[in-house]
Amino acid sequence: MKIDWAEWKWHILFLLVLGVMLYPILFAVSTSFKSMPEAFSGGVHLIPHEPTASAYVRVLDVLPFFHILSNTFIVASIVTAFKLCTGVLAAYAFVFLDFRGKKWVYFALISTIFIPFTVIMIPNYITLSKMGLVDNLFGMALPQLADATGIFLLRQHMKGIPKALMEVADLEGASHWSRMRSIVIPLVRPAILSIGIIFFINSWNEYVWPALMIKSQENYTLSLALQMFVSAEGGTDIPVAMAVSTLTMLLPLILYAVCQKFIIGTFAQSGIKG
Repeated sequence: MKIDWAEWKWHILFLLVLGVMLYPILFAVSTSFKSMPEAFSGGVHLIPHEPTASAYVRVLDVLPFFHILSNTFIVASIVTAFKLCTGVLAAYAFVFLDFRGKKWVYFALISTIFIPFTVIMIPNYITLSKMGLVDNLFGMALPQLADATGIFLLRQHMKGIPKALMEVADLEGASHWSRMRSIVIPLVRPAILSIGIIFFINSWNEYVWPALMIKSQENYTLSLALQMFVSAEGGTDIPVAMAVSTLTMLLPLILYAVCQKFIIGTFAQSGIKG
C-alpha cells in the first residue's frame, strides 16, 4: 500500500502542533499530583512516580478556595450577562432599525476591537479610582459590560434571519420587543450561547486587569490566587501552583467540551453575510 506523503505531512504537522498546545496542560495536571521533591527533580516526565493529592489538600487548607471561586464566578457571570444583553440589543438595532449615521456608528464601534485593552487600562483605572470602585468586584467588571466582538458576531447571525418573518411581524403590528423575544432571540439562541461561553471563559481567565484592580485577598479571583504560590525568589510551590492552575482551567474546559459545536458554528457562520 502506497503512502500519500503529500496528505500525511499535514496530519503529522497537525499532530505536532496539537502536542505543543496540549503539553502545558498535561504538564500542569501531572505536576499537581507530584510531590515537591519530584517536581524539582528535573526531567519532563508526565506520569508521577508516586501520585499524591497533597497539593489539592493544601490548596483547600491555605486558600479560602470556594470564596475565591465564588468571586471569579460572580465577576464572570456579571460580565457575560451584560455583554450578551448589550450585544443583543445593539445587534438588533444595527440590523432592524434605521437611523441617521448607522453605518458610521457601527464602524466606530467595531473599530474598538483593534484597540488593545492595555491602552485604555490606565484611563479606566483612574476613572474607577475616582469613583471609589478600586478593590471592588463590580468595579472590576464595570469597564467590560459591552463588547464590540459580540455585537459583530450577533449582527452577522441576525442578518441571516429571513426578511419574511419580520415583514409578517410588521403586518401584525408587533413591537420591537415582541419581535426580539419571539423571533430574533430564538433563531440566534445557539450563537448567544456560544458567544456567552466565550465571554465567560475570557473573563474567568483574566489576570492583568484584576491584578491592577484588586488589592485585598478577600476579593481575589482564581488567577490572582495562583500568584500567591509563585515567588520570583525561588520559593515557588510548584505542585500547589499547578493544582490551582488545574482547578482554574477545569470549568472553562468543561464548558468548551460540552458546547464546542455551537462555538465553532458561530464563527463558521459569522462570515455568511457582511
